[in-house]
Amino acid sequence: MRDIGYTLETALADIIDNSVTAGASTIKLFADSATFRIGVMDDGEGMTESDLIEAMRPGSRSPLDARTTSDLGRFGLGLKTASFSQCRKLSVVTRRNGVTSAAQWDLDYVVATNTWCVRVPENPMFIPWAEFLSESGTLVVWENLDRILSAEPNGSVRNFVRRVDEAAEHLELVFHRYLAGGERGLRRITILLNGRQLEPADPFNSNHPATLRGPIETIRFGGHEVTVQAFTLPHHRKVTPGEWERSAGAAGYVKNQGFYVYREKRLIIHGTWFGLARQMELTKLARVRIDISNQQDAEWKVDVKKASVQPPYAVKERLRRIIETIGAGSKRIYTSRGQRLAADTRLPVWNRVQLNNAIVYRINPEHPVLVDFVSKLENGLKEEFLRVVEIASSSLPMDALFADMGGTPDCVTGTPASDEILRHAVNATFRQLIGANISLQDLKLMMQTAEPFRSNWTRTETILNELSNDDGQDD
Repeated sequence: MRDIGYTLETALADIIDNSVTAGASTIKLFADSATFRIGVMDDGEGMTESDLIEAMRPGSRSPLDARTTSDLGRFGLGLKTASFSQCRKLSVVTRRNGVTSAAQWDLDYVVATNTWCVRVPENPMFIPWAEFLSESGTLVVWENLDRILSAEPNGSVRNFVRRVDEAAEHLELVFHRYLAGGERGLRRITILLNGRQLEPADPFNSNHPATLRGPIETIRFGGHEVTVQAFTLPHHRKVTPGEWERSAGAAGYVKNQGFYVYREKRLIIHGTWFGLARQMELTKLARVRIDISNQQDAEWKVDVKKASVQPPYAVKERLRRIIETIGAGSKRIYTSRGQRLAADTRLPVWNRVQLNNAIVYRINPEHPVLVDFVSKLENGLKEEFLRVVEIASSSLPMDALFADMGGTPDCVTGTPASDEILRHAVNATFRQLIGANISLQDLKLMMQTAEPFRSNWTRTETILNELSNDDGQDD
């Protein structure tokens, strides 16, 4: 029972599940690095003494029993297995309508007596943090944390504090919808760690105006419904550095892309495509929310820790098609050798080209600024200049760019265009396109999507208006 595979964060989440099921609105976490104890206290409905003794029995609930939508339990094992995975002594103090009851599992006592005997303390108020219980509620205390503490005394405190902080971040993600509230039929809860309130870590950055939301799709099978919604997170230039880091998560954007499966609004698993696709840089901003009910546990193979699921075949096949739709905006299928991957209505300085099953980047020799410059050169210099352009194209530092974009994309930028350079580029582009009988309106649409004009559009448009007035052009 101690080796099912819980981590500290998944074990704490399992205990909090019980608090949510009990109707708690406030859950307080206590972590004492001096005595190496952890407590979880809620203001839920509490238990009677008989309820408590039953709750201390391993396997106290059949997974086949019908459950309410607010019940986050599964097998009736969570309290025991989650606690034993971290500590050797588990104490539970509960109070309902002012009546206090307590019980303890002490594994050292079980070993010494060779009996599975629950102990009932004479005075529950001697149990740490018991004095903070409300009129109704439950307190779970872990002592003798042999699975958390390291062998070195000096390293134990640091390790304990670090592990607790990591667990808090995990809880902010797993229960983010409960912490945020606002959803229909979902009760908002508050979780505090040593008095500090945990903040919801929304992996979809749902409230940001630059987040792209897909339609909500309902998949029906076996008399149940599964709802699916795709999100595309904002580009790093559209969020603050703090928002970018928080949405990335500890593992980063590439590892955290994929499906996020929620059981009764509680996150079970995230950052996986269930083997239906690879996690790639191209799709790192794609995340898909899947909502299932607690009546689908068997079909989805929800494990004891509530940290792993496997989608049923019928749902998995539908998810495969959803992935293809998500990737369509980021990927293209190339069918001919050397096909240009830039639309003809744009003015790219660089062309992205498919060549011999590889993607290469080349400076666009048809860019109006280059065409304008080459037209002023003598024939011998034209060939020399085009060779210089080809050398520049072949010298693009792809490895460095890939490393920088993967590590700190918000810090990677092009060289800012000075007023003189921008005016020259706008003037050359204007002359070339107007000379090709392109209207001023179409010219502006083309330039709005191309650099360096897009990033400097206010200045670009001012220069264009000046040029059009001098040239007698009309929108």
